[in-house]
Amino acid sequence: MKLPLIFIAALTTWAVNSVSAASLFDGKSFTGWQGDTKQTWRIADGALVGGSLSEKVPHNEFLATEKSFTNFDLRLKFRLVGSEGFINAGVQFRSERIPEHYEMIGYQADLGEGYYGSLYDESRRNKTLVAADKATISSVLKVGEWNDYRVRCEGRHVQIWLNGVQTVDYTETDEKISQTGKIALQIHGGGKAEASYKDIVIEPL
Repeated sequence: MKLPLIFIAALTTWAVNSVSAASLFDGKSFTGWQGDTKQTWRIADGALVGGSLSEKVPHNEFLATEKSFTNFDLRLKFRLVGSEGFINAGVQFRSERIPEHYEMIGYQADLGEGYYGSLYDESRRNKTLVAADKATISSVLKVGEWNDYRVRCEGRHVQIWLNGVQTVDYTETDEKISQTGKIALQIHGGGKAEASYKDIVIEPL
């Protein structure tokens, strides 16, 4: 079968753009990651899973990359489920761990009812920088199932997509805020919940 030229061009562009992309998770080990891998985080069915459905998560926990990143295009799949309390999680980026503490400081692509698709500033300004449109989230989110997240950071420009639909287009105006740091996966404290992450791929820009 002869493929249309426009389709061939699209495939070529994807191939070129994907040459420098690298997987951050091998699907079977914590290689390249740091965090509480004894109680909070585990690996199941090729995914990194944090939290519990039988006991409340006592406080926020983060599984962070050993490496830091500045400008990048990050893609991953997530699933958030829970049965009680505050059911929330998130994907940290350009973040750092507070010394001798479980918390991290930095940007977060938020997860949870009322927070999906939003940009939050964790342990720094402690507020939502951009709230995703509720109607948009309602139309694209697959509750309790696997969803796609994409985070693109270039300079001070931050963009987030949920299942292919852009929810955040933000430019940082505070020049004192660092634009480099680690990627981290969060399970929020206070609820009986599990956050799962897989197919984590980053492309430096």
